[in-house]
Amino acid sequence: MTTWVLLRGLTREAAHWGEFPALLAQAMPGSHIVAIDLPGAGSLWRETCPPRVEAMVESCRRQLHEKALMPPYALLGLSLGGMVAAAWASAWPGELSACVLVNTSMRPFSPARHRLRPSRLPTLLRLLVPGDARSAEQTVLHLTSNFPEQHAAVIDSWTAIRQLRPVTAANAMRQLLAAARYRHPGPWPSVPLLVAFSTRDALVDAICSRELARRWSAAQINHPLAGHDLPLDAGPWLASHLADWSARILAADTQARPPAP
Repeated sequence: MTTWVLLRGLTREAAHWGEFPALLAQAMPGSHIVAIDLPGAGSLWRETCPPRVEAMVESCRRQLHEKALMPPYALLGLSLGGMVAAAWASAWPGELSACVLVNTSMRPFSPARHRLRPSRLPTLLRLLVPGDARSAEQTVLHLTSNFPEQHAAVIDSWTAIRQLRPVTAANAMRQLLAAARYRHPGPWPSVPLLVAFSTRDALVDAICSRELARRWSAAQINHPLAGHDLPLDAGPWLASHLADWSARILAADTQARPPAP
């Protein structure tokens, strides 16, 4: 049974995956889907977030061990979660059976202006200032979804999450700093990799994902209409493609094994 570990992005937590874990479980029967939180968010919102992606990896590994979930894991990381997944693969490749990076970016492969569209930075910084929770989540939805009218119902749940487990401004800044300073050490390890991205991502330029796929000769899929929150805008599409890719990886691994004596 494959354990899929879902990692969210900046100031987001496990609950922000919404219906996607159920969609993924339906697409991949027999898999175990677990969403965990980065330090300073979700169940860990009272913790001080470390300002380095590598330290976030250690927190994630510790959480899985505390849940008695042993490797190998298949990672799916969105945005900042994608950086955490990439750092994990670099440091502990033997723990992973697969890795999926969704709408992510990192140094040294993409310049700052592509990794975060400059026009969006002022809005992101304003979101760090405490204010009306519902208004803030409406802003987040319009930043990350290309179909906000279709997803208006999530505002209630996102507002409740922000009120119950608020990410402090200090922790949000530490996450932002960690994302800005993370630099991947170079070659991709021998972990099957899929790069998934949204062509019309209004937060991170899609060229970042294309460059990662090119540099690492990775499989890639792209949605032509979805926004930065690809699991929200096109959850069934993403789950279906992940299931197909995962099945191909498993088949290739089976064929590569030497015959039993």
